[in-house]
Amino acid sequence: MSPAPGPKPASSASRPAGPGPWSAGWICALLYIATLLVYLPALSAGFIWDDNGHVTRSDLRDLSGLLRIWFEFGATQQYYPILHSAFWLEHLCWGDSPFGYHLLNVLLHAYAACLFGTLLRRLAVPGAWLAALLFALHPVCVESVAWISEQKNTLSLVFYLGAALAYLRFNEKRLASAYWLATALFLLALLTKTVTASLPAALLVVFWWQRGRLDWRRDIWPLVPWFALGIFSGLVTSHFERELIGAQGSSFDLGVVPRCLLAGRVFWFYLGKLIWPVDLIFIYPRWTVDAAIWWQWLFLPAAIALLAGLAWWQQRQRGPLAALLLFAGSLFPVLGFFNVYPFLFSYVADHFQYLASLSIFALTGAGLARTSRRWPRGGQIAAAAALLVILAGLSWAQSGRYRDSLTLYQAILEKNPTCWLAHNNLATTLTESGRMGEAIPHLEKALALRPDYALAENNFGDALYRLGRPQEAVPHFEKAVRLEPGFYQAHNNLGSALLVTDRLTESLSEFELAVKLQPTYAEAEHSLGVALARLNRTAEAIPHFDRALRLRPNFAEAELSWAIALMLSHPFAEAGPHFERAVALDPDSLEIRSTYGRALMRAGRFEEAIPQFEHLLQLNPAIAEEQMNLALVFRQLGRKEQAAAHYLEAIRLNPSLGNPR
Repeated sequence: MSPAPGPKPASSASRPAGPGPWSAGWICALLYIATLLVYLPALSAGFIWDDNGHVTRSDLRDLSGLLRIWFEFGATQQYYPILHSAFWLEHLCWGDSPFGYHLLNVLLHAYAACLFGTLLRRLAVPGAWLAALLFALHPVCVESVAWISEQKNTLSLVFYLGAALAYLRFNEKRLASAYWLATALFLLALLTKTVTASLPAALLVVFWWQRGRLDWRRDIWPLVPWFALGIFSGLVTSHFERELIGAQGSSFDLGVVPRCLLAGRVFWFYLGKLIWPVDLIFIYPRWTVDAAIWWQWLFLPAAIALLAGLAWWQQRQRGPLAALLLFAGSLFPVLGFFNVYPFLFSYVADHFQYLASLSIFALTGAGLARTSRRWPRGGQIAAAAALLVILAGLSWAQSGRYRDSLTLYQAILEKNPTCWLAHNNLATTLTESGRMGEAIPHLEKALALRPDYALAENNFGDALYRLGRPQEAVPHFEKAVRLEPGFYQAHNNLGSALLVTDRLTESLSEFELAVKLQPTYAEAEHSLGVALARLNRTAEAIPHFDRALRLRPNFAEAELSWAIALMLSHPFAEAGPHFERAVALDPDSLEIRSTYGRALMRAGRFEEAIPQFEHLLQLNPAIAEEQMNLALVFRQLGRKEQAAAHYLEAIRLNPSLGNPR
């Protein structure tokens, strides 16, 4: 807000001279170009951390899934139906390509910055476009823009600012159409992210800044329904955070005094990062809140003293107090008075202040505009350009850290080496890329930092299992389910480790428990079917393969298991279609091609087996056993020269194979 004494409400006659429509259009074009250039590293980035939990899952990608997004609580991570409807449409447009999601997020950020500049000009705030550029290019915003999951921030801010502009029009003209448009946009913002519930309070601060007082009938009464919508939305989100996401338990047990101490420190942390945006981290160290530590008592009194000083100063200039009230008010949901899941690993995150930062940028833009008013025009432009270039450079570097999960977690650990979550997530990334040996030290570190971390125990077991050490994996899976009995993935993993160590009855119990805990878990249904088949209960196994495929229609491994079960107990003709579907679902799977080829050999269908082995050897010609299988097929067909060629290649790759029989 402007540091000048409160001006009258801006009307078409009272707005200050400034860029006309064409000039404003050129500034917005420049803003878009600058934002796209700064975020070029993010445009080539992939999915990170929980992006897969936000980008629409396979079971929600049809029209019935869209209805579930709106009417089934728990169908998505949080009940933000506008956000997840947007993701649903985006998946329809560009599928699983991360580029489209990143590009849209950058464009939404740029559009929000244009709306922000327009709003400030409507309010007659000096330096409106400078403030918009500061917001567009400031590195604190990178987390919200470069992280696909935080489209909730960029999209909700567009609705928030649109609602504010529409309400200002209503406030000037008292048009019912403007009021209902503003209300609709506010509701869209709430259904995208609940932090936008602060808008009605923010509008009251703006009206007080303009006139120095509030009128019940003119200012407050029309916003009462908005306050009711905001409170209801906040209660729903709080319930979801606690019951579905897990923002409860001993890690969240803070008394009233510690929460007040935390709030003061959080306030200064965010303000400091806006003023001096260095050492930004995706996950900051989690502070120890302790009333016995004297210096932790300094933050809250300092914040109160600042507000008191600005309250005294508001007799001359209301702008600074209004800006700080807007900042603190927008931050209120994340100051520590309410439990939010990220508090488990850090009390602060850059994306928490995306909306709140607007008022500080407005104050900064206005202050710089007034301070530089006596400078030559060229000096003003040069100073503003230098500041923006510095911020753009910092944002460019910061957005590059979101290139992929490996880069992100390594960047976190460089500055926050005791982050148990980053150690675990980095280990998961390494495991999924086949680097299990590198993952294990990070899992050991995660468990040293947090011994009761069930997820890390499960991931440790998974890394050992993939390394071919299932017996060593079993104790880790067992500890994971002891720590968290409802951890259905760990029960399934424990069952898999028990299965390959021939503890069939025990594995069956684990799979049954996993299915009971999560009836829609396709992997557990498939595993249960495999265990039953291993126990020669093939007829009981087949319905579980069927169920797994109904839950996950693209589950190639379940099709393969179904085919094998039928092959062992039915004529090959019944198994064949399942083999074919498995190949169609995953045409480059070595296991599927090999199993199908061997099944065709067993059924005497040698000509049909050839394409399976040939495709397999195109993928990896160094598999001696498959070279030998192809030699046997050609020998059965009397094609001796081809049989000999593959036989000699098999012997070259593995001399121990000997002569084909």
